[in-house]
Amino acid sequence: MSENKKLVEELFEAGCHLGHKTNKIHPKARKYIYTIDHGTSIIDLTKTAVLIEQAKEFVTKLAKENKVLLVVATKRVSTSFVNDLCQKNNIPHVTVKWPAGLLTNFEMISKNVKKLKTMRQEKADGDWNKFVKHEQVKLQKELNKLEKFYGGISILDKLPDALFVVDIKKEKNSVKEAIEKKIPVVAVVDTNVDPDQIDYQIPGNDDAATSIEYFVKEIVGAYTKNSK
Repeated sequence: MSENKKLVEELFEAGCHLGHKTNKIHPKARKYIYTIDHGTSIIDLTKTAVLIEQAKEFVTKLAKENKVLLVVATKRVSTSFVNDLCQKNNIPHVTVKWPAGLLTNFEMISKNVKKLKTMRQEKADGDWNKFVKHEQVKLQKELNKLEKFYGGISILDKLPDALFVVDIKKEKNSVKEAIEKKIPVVAVVDTNVDPDQIDYQIPGNDDAATSIEYFVKEIVGAYTKNSK
């Protein structure tokens, strides 16, 4: 079996071919639609297979050049999976909510990250022990909140060199900021969005957990395999 055909079968098994209903189709996404089945757009996986390979080539090059990839995927169906994978491989990620200004006002966001790191260190060093119980509880709540929103980007000490985004409609703010800062974007593009704003487009289902996990594994896998 040819490599391309095998890839198409894998994509199909993961449910990557299922797009949106006809009334939600973006006109510019039509080039990636193979057919319409019972009112649902079916994505042309032969095109996805070609484009995912191009995206993987790009992230492979990034990794070999020791450049930073930021993963953005806040959909609940995939949050824990993306968190675990990125933490295991030491990759910065946003899985709760995009911190407004992360790319366009990095210095401001960095202050919150610095505060998170300081609080982590103070807790580890036992500095909290001098406080009474209710004050320690208050500090822990603050730390939990910072971890929730900034934990995934605490290893980001400069702007990322590229973004990998799942669902550019949901993550439109991250895409907008990346375009403004001229940071390349790799993204899964479903049939309800304009794919042309994305540098490395991967046509596919960005709603199902199986599909999201497949794409994340492929892109993150290509990056980590080649990281120094």
